[in-house]
Amino acid sequence: MTGIILSGGKSSRMGLNKAFLEINGERLIDRTVKLFRQLFSEVILVTNEPLLYLDQDIALVTDIYKGKGPMGGLYSGLFYASFDHAFLCACDIPYLNVEFIRYMTGKASEYDVVVPETADGFHPLHAIYSRRCLPSIKSLLIRDRLKMTGCFKGMRVLYIPESVIRSFDPECRMFLNINTEQDLQRVLELKHKSEGREV
Repeated sequence: MTGIILSGGKSSRMGLNKAFLEINGERLIDRTVKLFRQLFSEVILVTNEPLLYLDQDIALVTDIYKGKGPMGGLYSGLFYASFDHAFLCACDIPYLNVEFIRYMTGKASEYDVVVPETADGFHPLHAIYSRRCLPSIKSLLIRDRLKMTGCFKGMRVLYIPESVIRSFDPECRMFLNINTEQDLQRVLELKHKSEGREV
């Protein structure tokens, strides 16, 4: 399976590139790449600023359809992927759960999409997609219909329920992403709490 990391660059809400935010002295992009290299035979980073990531020993690709957000990044990652299935996530998710991702990959062979579902809704930026989705995604991109779940239509989709998710991660921390300064503070607070429990 291929691992696809989306790094869109400068965040309008954070005012900087979230990939280079540090948690406990380690950049988010370094954490994510390290984890992906444990899990996947191939790792692709989709970015429109490839020169910033030349220190990463992974494949760097840019958007085929520019300005289309995460859907465009998914299309580009799948287009260049060597394997039939790919796990997709954004670069700003600090608490990825290795065992849950392994659980997802174990379910993928019979499906075109494997996506977690919680009370907050679907998590399409923490999901598995097959290359069979490419024509559907391309059609959506051309029509400028950029909602990630739009490509689920007509596909074989496995929805992973919250009960299963919580058996791996009782607090569902694995889906937290960092869009604002407040999100960053929340992540750091959760980190301190978990360290307190470990002590």
